[in-house]
Amino acid sequence: MREGVPTAVSHGLWLNIPDYDAPTHLVKPMMTLPKGALFPMCGMNMGFDRELIGPAIYFGLMGDGQPIRRYDDMWAGWCIKVICDHLGLGVKTGLPYIWHSKASNPFVDLKKEYKGIYWQEEIIPFFQAATLPKECTTVPQCYLELSKQVKAKLRKLDEGGKFLLKL
Repeated sequence: MREGVPTAVSHGLWLNIPDYDAPTHLVKPMMTLPKGALFPMCGMNMGFDRELIGPAIYFGLMGDGQPIRRYDDMWAGWCIKVICDHLGLGVKTGLPYIWHSKASNPFVDLKKEYKGIYWQEEIIPFFQAATLPKECTTVPQCYLELSKQVKAKLRKLDEGGKFLLKL
């Protein structure tokens, strides 16, 4: 982490049944995500500073009937990272470690995730290119601006306005 930059979010990793690639496994346990890098946040294993980033910890709508279902926490992670990068706040990944012993059924998960997987072709480039104006100096201002951009640029993904227009 850069000296003097507060950490707003710390995203942990799983022990026992890990869910990361080999290069990540080889790096030190508490790595700072570089500016501009996104990460697949898991909301079951994270901590955050409510004062610094709390208003942006908004998970997408999930569950039966929602188009991205299991992508709710990943959506939040992408939003958080864009806002933290803009405001100069740090995001760490690696600690805390949590013992994870429940392997999901990939076929059940695929049925729940297929729309999110399809949407990623446009969602990831959107978040990678997202910029916020200098006038946005607080987390709520940043999140509102980002939500306007989501509605303007990703609306075509949302058949019938069932998801994105509710953000």
